Amino acid sequence: MNYATTYHIGNGQPTRKQTTTAVAPTVGRVRQVATKAKRRKPSTERQTEVRTDSHAANGILKCTFLPKLKTAHSAQACQRMERDFYQSLSKLAEHYHIEPMQIKDYGFPYNIALSMWDMETKVKRTNINWDHFRLVQDGKKTFFITEERYDVGTTLYYVPVVPLFRMLHDRERKHTAQLLLSVFSYLYHIANIPYYRQEDSYLYWQYEMHREWVEQDEQTDATETYINELRNAEHLGGIMEQKVFHRNNLTYFEQRLNRFTSRDAFDWECQKVACDAFALYTEYPNATIFRNAPLPEQDPHNDDYENEAIGMEKYISFIADTKGWLYESLTDCINNEFNEYGLMEEPTICKAFDGSKITNANLDFENRLFALLDDLCTVLYDYKEQKNEQRK
Repeated sequence: MNYATTYHIGNGQPTRKQTTTAVAPTVGRVRQVATKAKRRKPSTERQTEVRTDSHAANGILKCTFLPKLKTAHSAQACQRMERDFYQSLSKLAEHYHIEPMQIKDYGFPYNIALSMWDMETKVKRTNINWDHFRLVQDGKKTFFITEERYDVGTTLYYVPVVPLFRMLHDRERKHTAQLLLSVFSYLYHIANIPYYRQEDSYLYWQYEMHREWVEQDEQTDATETYINELRNAEHLGGIMEQKVFHRNNLTYFEQRLNRFTSRDAFDWECQKVACDAFALYTEYPNATIFRNAPLPEQDPHNDDYENEAIGMEKYISFIADTKGWLYESLTDCINNEFNEYGLMEEPTICKAFDGSKITNANLDFENRLFALLDDLCTVLYDYKEQKNEQRK
């Protein structure tokens, strides 16, 4: 079952919102969101080539010519721009380990257009997080700015705590549950995943809103069921937060891993999840999921970023459970709310090739952490399915 949501931004004119037709179904491991907001991207497409009719009798008419471009720049300004362009391009190519194409036979500005097309094509092949780049002029200086982005797709990364609570009381899975408890503690303390029982979390107020609805609505045959689900979410969520909060789970993380022995395929999957989490904990001991959250100034096209962007804390969180009336109602409300936004925050790194020191930052941590969340949700879902099968 899917427990996550994402919004993509494509090429073309700035798009504020996209209207949805229906809420996407829950499939596999992650919860699909109804729509994906559009992020604005400057176009880097080449000028359209002009080609004569291939049936012309004169052979020279079969040749292809580049279109004539008009420019208002003086010759001196063009030379300065060309010089800055090549200096910045050289730094960009070196940083991304790309060999630029040779464009000596082309004059200005065709050499610039072809170089940008070539660089865009090659970097896409080598950098999975490549989003786009743009050529900017800051005063009299011309240079490249690149943007790398983790595309979260259309997923709500909501990690359920109730399945782990059940597993901790399952004699057959006691050691497996303790291993996953260490993973939860890493996500809680180090990766800084919001917990739905904390008042400053997005889901806390979603649960509170649903409680008010149930209390104010007319009493029906289903009201007692709704109230019980809300009570369980609150009660079990409080118990699990106390368990996850204990830092002993981090202290004994490695020891639990070393002593763990897989008895079946499910144990093996849980062990793999724990190994991946421990590797992140070791390599990135202080990294949080929000370390590369985009800043408002990174989107110069948007004048009201904070009111239009879906914050990362809204689609990444611990949650009570991912089944039942309460979960379905929560995700419906979240889908409806997200459809009102025009942007979505995703981990982003911007690099300016203007002669200053270039950051070596990358999205390796994010690539691995989001995959970890997906795998963790999968094993928790599989556990629930196993217990359901045993009850039949």
